[in-house]
Amino acid sequence: MNRQSQAAVLFLLGAALLHAGTTDLYLRYVKAGLRPLLLAAGAILVVTALATAWYERRRSRRPHPADTAREPAAGAGGAHGSGDADGAAGHAEGHGDGHAEGHGDGHAEGHGHREPRVSWLLVLPLLALILVAPPALGSYSATRTGTALQEPLAYPALPAQDPLPLSVVDYAGRAVYDHGRTLAGREVRLTGFVALDHDGTPYLVRMALNCCAADAQPVKVGLTGAIPPVLQPDTWLTVTGTYTPRVVHDPVNNGPIPFLEVTAARPAATPRDPYDESWNN
Repeated sequence: MNRQSQAAVLFLLGAALLHAGTTDLYLRYVKAGLRPLLLAAGAILVVTALATAWYERRRSRRPHPADTAREPAAGAGGAHGSGDADGAAGHAEGHGDGHAEGHGDGHAEGHGHREPRVSWLLVLPLLALILVAPPALGSYSATRTGTALQEPLAYPALPAQDPLPLSVVDYAGRAVYDHGRTLAGREVRLTGFVALDHDGTPYLVRMALNCCAADAQPVKVGLTGAIPPVLQPDTWLTVTGTYTPRVVHDPVNNGPIPFLEVTAARPAATPRDPYDESWNN
């Protein structure tokens, strides 16, 4: 892989980052707040690739030092007459050029190091980024990872809206650590995907992000009450209900899982951003 090839790979990688950052594709990898950094990184890679290609092209147009060194020698040989010129030329061809070919080019060919072709495998992750959009983490990860609910720093006043739209993380934090004081007498509406425990208990889940999808962890809310008779894992639901003091412990990490008394449920479309970032806001 020469410099031109390296520049091409850099350009493709930068273009892929710019493509992801200007569409919703980046939300499958990082949180929305990192979009400016992603776009900046893509732009830097593209500029670096173009600068590398320009430098290599300019360097290839420069005359080789060996060619410029031979020109004066040929002119000096012609001034001593045709016989001496022919003899000098023959001597130069026999010993000069032969020596250069035998020790110069031969040395370069014998001791030059080529990068292994396996280095082209570095392009495969790039092609995967461009051609394959990975699905967001779902019920498989949620049921095998303990709930990541954290105690909120504060409980802001809730608007006088009925039903009150809340994130799964916000509801779970208020239900567990505030014991539902700010939720008493309120009807709330949550949206998340369905995960079924090993005993069939349905959870409404959102994956909470700290930085990127690699560190996503689930926050779970158990469902009870008017639950649809058939629930498929990874189905997105919007549920309306009221606070209930019931809390169980996650069998994976013993973390608290609050419940919601469901009064109505309906299918929901997969949101533009499938991850919940309110965990760290």
